[in-house]
Amino acid sequence: MTTTPPPASGVPPLTMPEMGLAGIGALAAAGVGALGLVSSFDAVSAAAASWGFSAPWMLPVGIDVAIPVFTVANLLLIRMDMALAWVRFVPWVLTLITCGLNIAAGHSLSAQVAHGTMPLLWVVFSEIGAHVYAVRIGAVTGRRMEKIRFSRWLLAFPSTFALWRRMTLWEVTSYSEALAREKERQLARADLRERYGRKWRRSTPRRERVLLRMGDLAPATEQETPAQPPAETPPAPSVDARPRPRRRTPAKAKAQRTFEELLTEARTVTREWTEAELTADRLRTTLHVSQANARTLRDTLKSERADGSPLHSVDDAEGEESEVEAA
Repeated sequence: MTTTPPPASGVPPLTMPEMGLAGIGALAAAGVGALGLVSSFDAVSAAAASWGFSAPWMLPVGIDVAIPVFTVANLLLIRMDMALAWVRFVPWVLTLITCGLNIAAGHSLSAQVAHGTMPLLWVVFSEIGAHVYAVRIGAVTGRRMEKIRFSRWLLAFPSTFALWRRMTLWEVTSYSEALAREKERQLARADLRERYGRKWRRSTPRRERVLLRMGDLAPATEQETPAQPPAETPPAPSVDARPRPRRRTPAKAKAQRTFEELLTEARTVTREWTEAELTADRLRTTLHVSQANARTLRDTLKSERADGSPLHSVDDAEGEESEVEAA
């Protein structure tokens, strides 16, 4: 028995009872909104008659029909990824006009509130539907930017504003990915300060400063500056002068793993990971690789998940062709 995996956002899909409840709520909302528009018919018709309309009923019917039409148009534009910001405000303006005419028709404060509230319900329900629709479409296409928690704004406003600014400038829509990049940026900044001292901003090359500002500079690791082996002292004369074979340490064996071996191991380890858990920092700590290799593995695995099939290197393809020719 196979189960449907949850979407990339981590929110489980709606169950059948929840879908039925949502359908009942949508029908009830449409009914309440329609009642609000019908209830304003008399007030708007009376206002149209006082303004000299030859057919006063045309004004309330035109407004009441235009409100759902523009609501549906806004949802369709969101669905086609062609959203226009001003379209969603057209139903609001038309509803406010209807509310104003209904309030003017009331003879007391309670009557004005009652007349003005009923037409407003339609726009409230339509905004809720548009918000749900936009969030779902944005989660699938990856175009909608996730919001930062309010508690983080409250506890660390300057750094949160800088994080939000980088997310907006470089189109980082995932909040978890932005946090992972921020962690890597902080590690790179600490590495530059340790390398160049207190005046690291002036001593750091311009290219590295730009990469750090963009959040793409990985911290220096043992891979970038490999330690040179210590000078060996001449062995003391002995009866058995044959050199003994040097044993390879586990650290060197791990450092000499090829990228294909790392990629194969990463595929096995991250098979059950979600898209949000697939970060360079977690790959680095799990596979014990450098930060640069971790970032390359992360990008390769994300590309494979987007394409739906694992990627193979050119060397592997050439090796397979040579084996076929040899056979």
